[in-house]
Amino acid sequence: MEIRNIKSTDYQLVITNLNEWWGGRKMSDMLPKLFFDHFPSTSFIITKGDEVLAFLVGFISQKNKKEAYVHFIGVNPKYRKQGLAKSLYQFFFKVVAAKEITSVTCVTSLQNEVSIAFHQQMGFLIKLGDKKNEEGIDYFSDYDGLGEDRVVFSINI
Repeated sequence: MEIRNIKSTDYQLVITNLNEWWGGRKMSDMLPKLFFDHFPSTSFIITKGDEVLAFLVGFISQKNKKEAYVHFIGVNPKYRKQGLAKSLYQFFFKVVAAKEITSVTCVTSLQNEVSIAFHQQMGFLIKLGDKKNEEGIDYFSDYDGLGEDRVVFSINI
């Protein structure tokens, strides 16, 4: 298995299966092709033939030149629990650290308990939000639009 930079032509391979990977949730709207066209140097994919095993879409912040942002990371359900997401994050950290980035930020939905646990296991810290849920997890209300609450993570690399 090899991690390589994402290409524009990978978009159809990824987007075709994206909603299915999220159990039918409509996620494809959150990943337009522009990310594949404009951020290939900081976005990565693992494939096996024409099958996508995992991918990460990230970029360097234009506002904070020491910060990178992971917009999307996904693992094919058939290949979960094999360390692919961790490998992609570690590869991303290495690439952006070489560009003098010192921290990485990402978000997930408040309902995605698996993602929250994964990011905490990776060493990400949850940023202080404007609200807390019943379990005491900080989040930002309406972060991605009305009713689109998000947990925001950050890690120093």
